Amino acid sequence: MDTGVCVLELLGVLFCIGAWLCSLATTTMSTWLTLSTDLLPTESYELGLWKTCVVQDLGGMECRPYDSLLGLPPDIKLARILMCVTLATGLLALLLSLPGIYLINSCDSRPEGLRLKRTLKMLGGVLCLVAGVLCLVAVSYIAHLTVLRFFDDSVPAVVPRWEFGDALFCGWTAALLHLVAGLLLVASCLCLQEEHCALAVPLQRLGGRADSQAARRKIPEYV
Repeated sequence: MDTGVCVLELLGVLFCIGAWLCSLATTTMSTWLTLSTDLLPTESYELGLWKTCVVQDLGGMECRPYDSLLGLPPDIKLARILMCVTLATGLLALLLSLPGIYLINSCDSRPEGLRLKRTLKMLGGVLCLVAGVLCLVAVSYIAHLTVLRFFDDSVPAVVPRWEFGDALFCGWTAALLHLVAGLLLVASCLCLQEEHCALAVPLQRLGGRADSQAARRKIPEYV
C-alpha cells in the first residue's frame, strides 16, 4: 500500500469526523439568526431550528421550544429536515469509511478483502459529498431568505431585521469539510485502483518470462 494513499484515507476520515461534529453543532445551535433593536438595547433575540431564545446583556438567557412541527415557518421546517438528513448521511459515511481504510484490519491482503475495502471507502466518500451538498443547501437557503428580507423595501426601516448568526458560518464550515472529506476518500480509491493496474502489468510480464524460462529448462530433460 502506497503511503500517499494511506495519508489520503486518514485525512478523509478525520475531515469526515470534524464535518459531522460541525453539522451536529449547527443543528443544535440556537444562533441561526440573531436580532437586536434599539428599543430594547439590553436584549437580543436568537432563532434556531428547535427553539427561540432571548439573551440579556447581564448574562441571562431564556429559551422556548417551538410549539408544534406543523406551525413552523416553511424555511425552518425545510432546514430542519435537511440538517437531520445531513447528520444521518454523514454518520453512515463515517461508519462505511472506517472499515474501508487500510490501517483497519490491514493483515487481510487478499484481493477480495481489498476490493471490499475500496467499495466501502468509495461509498463513504460519495455519501460525504451528498451530506456536504445537503448541509450547504440548508444553510445557504436560510441565508438567502435572510438577505432578501433584510433588503426588503416594503418593510419600514424602523422594523428590526434578522441577521446572520454563528450557526450559519458553522454550517458552511461543516459543508466544506464534508466536501473535502468526500473528495479525499474518492481520490484515495482512484489512486489505489491506478496502483493496482500499474502493478498488474509487471506481474504479468514476470509471469510470462518465468513460464518461458521454465519451458526452456524442461526441454533438455526430454531430449
